[in-house]
Amino acid sequence: MERKIETILITYGRPLQEHHIRAIQQAAPGARLIILPNRKELERRWDEVIQDVEVLLGGLPRDRILSVPRLRWIQTAGAGVNWLMDHPEIAQADLIITNASGVHAIPISEHILALMLALTRDLQRCVRDQAHHFWNRDHHPIEMDGSTMGLIGMGAIGEKTAEKAKGLNMRVLGLRRRPEKTSPWVDRMYGPDELLEMLPQADWVIITAPLTRETKGFIGERELRAMKNTAYIINIGRGAIIQEQALIRALREGWIAGAGLDVFEQEPLPEDSPLWDMENVIITPHYAGLTPYYTDRLVEIFVENLRRYRAGEPLINEVDKQVGY
Repeated sequence: MERKIETILITYGRPLQEHHIRAIQQAAPGARLIILPNRKELERRWDEVIQDVEVLLGGLPRDRILSVPRLRWIQTAGAGVNWLMDHPEIAQADLIITNASGVHAIPISEHILALMLALTRDLQRCVRDQAHHFWNRDHHPIEMDGSTMGLIGMGAIGEKTAEKAKGLNMRVLGLRRRPEKTSPWVDRMYGPDELLEMLPQADWVIITAPLTRETKGFIGERELRAMKNTAYIINIGRGAIIQEQALIRALREGWIAGAGLDVFEQEPLPEDSPLWDMENVIITPHYAGLTPYYTDRLVEIFVENLRRYRAGEPLINEVDKQVGY
């Protein structure tokens, strides 16, 4: 028997177009659709709207999620759910959480390659020289063709990055929680306990893993010293996966050649962080996942999941709340 949804609350922070709303309504006929444009409006109308909400697209204040009496399913607008580590009561609740895994695969994999290509051709130094009108041909570019990429995290982003790396004639190594799950784009898959075997082989170490209790601080001094001194590290996962003070030391002392960083332990990155002034570092302010197609892809996932939810079928991107992704 098909399930009827009474009320859907949308707190997603970007404007929905008419075709988005129409698709959601068609996937859940008869459901009351409440769209709140911002957190201030949510607070203003909380008592009015919250009692009958069964399905949520977006987010709520974490300390109030369990106070929503009829809430059964949250479709988050992002991929990361590391906030569950700070809210074990939500992780233990009878509540379905699905994430937006897959929305970011194209923009983030392209961002990774942009950082790699810039570091390969020493473009970050050229940009600084350009700002000072300084003509400097003292550069030592390298090539990506034929080099080895080591991917830590083989979800949708890691998979897409591996595919693109193969197009650049790279050897690709992957590391995932369950290494028995293979990929057509990966030459060899490793498990977490084999990290120190993978790292010395990689010219590029790419972190696309989620932040969980297992991955927090996963890359520290021991791991950075295991890398080649000619290797680069790219992090678009979460800042806390790398022990930042160890990374700063590695970059200063030449344990590794450089880094491309989109995420940091503290965001915004403090003005006094040494990372800002390092010539072998490219910093981007946690925007690797931005794309003009974000909302289209998110709504596509949500609409498919609405269909599955009503039919009693397993949802796509359902989060294992105990594991953390």
